[in-house]
Amino acid sequence: MSKVVVITGCTRGLGRAMAERFAADGWTVAGCGRSGESIAEMRHALPDPHVFATCDVSQPTTVAGFCGEVLATVGAPDLLLNNAAIINANAALWEVTEEEFARVIDINIKGVHSMIRQLLPPMIKRGSGVIVNFSSGWGRSTSPDVAPYCATKWAIEGLTQALSQELPRGLAAVALNPGIIDTEMLRSCFGKGAGAYANAVEWARTAVPFLQKLSANDNGGALTAP
Repeated sequence: MSKVVVITGCTRGLGRAMAERFAADGWTVAGCGRSGESIAEMRHALPDPHVFATCDVSQPTTVAGFCGEVLATVGAPDLLLNNAAIINANAALWEVTEEEFARVIDINIKGVHSMIRQLLPPMIKRGSGVIVNFSSGWGRSTSPDVAPYCATKWAIEGLTQALSQELPRGLAAVALNPGIIDTEMLRSCFGKGAGAYANAVEWARTAVPFLQKLSANDNGGALTAP
């Protein structure tokens, strides 16, 4: 029976590249994203036994529905990749609207919590599994004009460290800095300069094998993808 990976934000960028690479390596992939059209594309590209569903991770009810489908069809994940995130438009903190700030918090922090609430208990019951919460270089440093995003990724680092101290033996929670990759998110910050970095598919060639090897021994790690 193949191992199961759950990937949030699976329809573009790193999420899609990871889904395709995990599937190619024989894993069963369960993924979610906000766009129904993009989810339909994923279902066509990676049909059964893979599972894809529309889900906004900032909405606990849709998270519960997605996770319920995952558990009913493929079971508790061996690997949960909390990858879904957004970034604010470049602006000084005092120029960021309350609505935009709240949306970044809701997806980048609350969304991670919602996924963990739904999927960690069955992982604990089984006695194994690894949770990878995607952080950032901006979760360990800062830059101007992205303060809301920095705040969420610093929060992910702390949340993950605390969670790692709560987990029973056999499980692990790690924070992962994926590095600098040419994605839509990076282009929103760097513009054309993002093209100087590796794209998501290139990144996945080395990052996915690294993720596949994570184990309970890595619990509490603040890791960086190769």
